[in-house]
Amino acid sequence: MTDVTQAIETMKAKFNPQAAKGLDLIFGFCIDDAKHFNLIVKDGTCKLEEGENPEANVTLLMDGETLQGIVSGETDGMQAFMGGKLRTEGDMMLATKLGELFPI
Repeated sequence: MTDVTQAIETMKAKFNPQAAKGLDLIFGFCIDDAKHFNLIVKDGTCKLEEGENPEANVTLLMDGETLQGIVSGETDGMQAFMGGKLRTEGDMMLATKLGELFPI
């Protein structure tokens, strides 16, 4: 298992089902322009899939180091975004829900 896969698995393990009640969203992740993952949040559940998903409501693009820092809590996601280490495609406001859905 790569460090990136481990970080995504760790994120999924922190899932807060209470914050996901009534939601139907797909969060895409593009890591190092090569690895693609999706966290599919639907009615209090979370499923992890590998690969690109054109149905993603928002896709977060970053390098593996940034992902690991955000998941571990060493890097603030908003600071990473403001510093250009994290970009989004799609509904950028949904990215702000990640802190509620996957608390550190």
